[in-house]
Amino acid sequence: MTGDALKRLPLENLHIEAGARFGPFAGWSMPLTYPAGVMAEHTHTREHVGLFDISHMKLIELDGKQAADLLAEACPLDAEALAQSQSKYTFLLNDKAGILDDLIVTRLGPQRFMVVANAGNAEADLAHLNALAKGLDCTVKPLERVLLAIQGPDAWAALSRAGVETGTLVFMHGIEPHENWFMTRSGYTGEDGFEIGLPEKDARELLDKLLADERVKWVGLAARDSLRLEAGLCLHGQDITPEIDPATAGLMWAVSKDVRAAGRFIGAEALAAIVAQGPSQKRVGLKPQGRQPVRAGTRLFDEAGNEAGHVTSGGFGPSVGGPVAMGYVATPLAKPETRLFADVRGTRIPVDIHPLPFTQHRYRKG
Repeated sequence: MTGDALKRLPLENLHIEAGARFGPFAGWSMPLTYPAGVMAEHTHTREHVGLFDISHMKLIELDGKQAADLLAEACPLDAEALAQSQSKYTFLLNDKAGILDDLIVTRLGPQRFMVVANAGNAEADLAHLNALAKGLDCTVKPLERVLLAIQGPDAWAALSRAGVETGTLVFMHGIEPHENWFMTRSGYTGEDGFEIGLPEKDARELLDKLLADERVKWVGLAARDSLRLEAGLCLHGQDITPEIDPATAGLMWAVSKDVRAAGRFIGAEALAAIVAQGPSQKRVGLKPQGRQPVRAGTRLFDEAGNEAGHVTSGGFGPSVGGPVAMGYVATPLAKPETRLFADVRGTRIPVDIHPLPFTQHRYRKG
């Protein structure tokens, strides 16, 4: 895709004024870094508040008497069992239980749900949901909203100072604090934080207040990637794909036993078979020895030189003080401290299997 064909963020002028360096991501021109640089942006998020423009992602509202039925078919999710304001991490699966996209679904009312979809999959997700909605009492409505992520230990305080009270909202819950606003206590950094979808005019007013707070700094996609990697969180298209199922990805915690037993969702039969047999490979954390990062696509070998797996995400972890990675290895090798070797331009770099996450999650759960 050429630069001219890339989609532009509604708030692009603010990022230009902030000195952002842009690059392509999922069909969008996105801020990658700001003048402070990746290391400073990453550390600032861990210590204070990182502000991210994630308007490339898509909010999709489902409304109707059969909205929960639609979600129960599309996802391994009992949407009817969600409490008011409860959010749940889930997936759209294909017939082979491959992950078409990972989503967060929030119940906003008796028959209303909000779905947050990934940028590169949004159009396909919409088409998929609309196809499943045919014949059902359920409307599938994409929303035009600016989406902001406010992440870090001071996020709630910065929002409060900006006039947005987070109150009793806890991790993986969402509300509509104002008309056409949608706010969840969630994020992609491992830190406490919030994601807010709101009209552009409201977003600009909120940002004026937030950025007047010295604790709040813009953070780009590069630091967002190092933050989520340290937190052991998957990136669709790399760590999870339509060829990888939730069992192989180590994400079966997101599928309840009742949902597995009912088997109503697309891909249920295939997923049950994979679980019964046991996946042949598993997603693991990887800790390279030394300072050399191992990048996505790097092949992994055992001590005898046999191919053992591959890296799906890798880079430097500023909070860890060294390189970190995730990838897939043969199931018998997916044990902590197993020593493998990464082939980096012909050099064998020792890599140890490491528990995920690399940094402790600091969500507000109560």
